Amino acid sequence: MGYVIDGVEYEYDDEKFLLEPIMTEEAAKVIAAAEGIELTDEHWMVIEHLRNEYREKGHTPNFRNLVKEMDELKPGIDWKKRLYDLFPMQPARQAVRIAGLPKPFGKGGY
Repeated sequence: MGYVIDGVEYEYDDEKFLLEPIMTEEAAKVIAAAEGIELTDEHWMVIEHLRNEYREKGHTPNFRNLVKEMDELKPGIDWKKRLYDLFPMQPARQAVRIAGLPKPFGKGGY
């Protein structure tokens, strides 16, 4: 079982993270819909940032670093709170899932 994106079914793991990255607009829309999230411009800003980090570093930032990086991109917002408003089910995980990226691994085993 998996997500159907552009007519193709892509497998995901037991936490619904894609097994291979799919960084398309359609992928984000399909996964966000499955998560019950309607994407806004702020969602897209976070998604694109995570995808860029994944492309450059091969992984995504943990929550603390994500907050710091988003503040550098768009200062003046309480990003700690805003990320939870945008991605209420653990932002550093839910945003990565919606971005179409594989499961993040980092400190604490997440």
